[in-house]
Amino acid sequence: MHQVIIPPSVTERVIARRGREHVFADFDPKTTALVVIDLQNAFMLAGVAHSPCAEAIEIVPNVNRLARAMRAAGGAVAWIQTAFTEESLVSWSTMHDMSVPARTKKRSEALTPGSLGYALWSELDALPEDLFVEKLRFSAFIEGSSNLESILRARGIDTLIITGTVTSVCCESTARDAMMRNFKTTMVTDGNAAATDEEHNAALIAFYLTFGDIMPTDMLVARCQQMTPAEAAV
Repeated sequence: MHQVIIPPSVTERVIARRGREHVFADFDPKTTALVVIDLQNAFMLAGVAHSPCAEAIEIVPNVNRLARAMRAAGGAVAWIQTAFTEESLVSWSTMHDMSVPARTKKRSEALTPGSLGYALWSELDALPEDLFVEKLRFSAFIEGSSNLESILRARGIDTLIITGTVTSVCCESTARDAMMRNFKTTMVTDGNAAATDEEHNAALIAFYLTFGDIMPTDMLVARCQQMTPAEAAV
């Protein structure tokens, strides 16, 4: 698990700007979705992963705890899977051109829908009643990437809790764009995974200072558990 270090100076700046340390701590689970980004074999399974992130396996128990708590409190759970398409070799040529051909080939094989790499990690607590959304870019919210926003709006969702991998790429990109689309957005400090502690913390700090909130799993689960069964059913 990552060693999360948020310098006191960062927290002080957040409080000075927002008036409190956690501006979204009192979220309503009934209008909230847990958004799980890219916890697929393509990033986690040895021999299949094109860009393995060992820490992604470590956060799975926390993601599962959050999913159970969110459902119990009347919230939604959305599992986001990145897909490779041949069309993206043209429409997203800039990204592909920044990789050597062998890496592009391995990425395409790992993220082709229907492949083992495309599948969610087997230990995730994904249920049939959850939401399953495919995205084509790092961010799930940019135009042409996915229909996640329309799905969430149709359910009355206005608050997002972001988990998954990689913290500084797809997770942060999605979280930043979610805020730009007017969602109240929190990144989970121990529910996102990156290659190093330094990269993980840098992404959290940048997001926290300007775009949204950051909180640990325990705090988020505790908030969900404040809802009584009657409140969750309303």
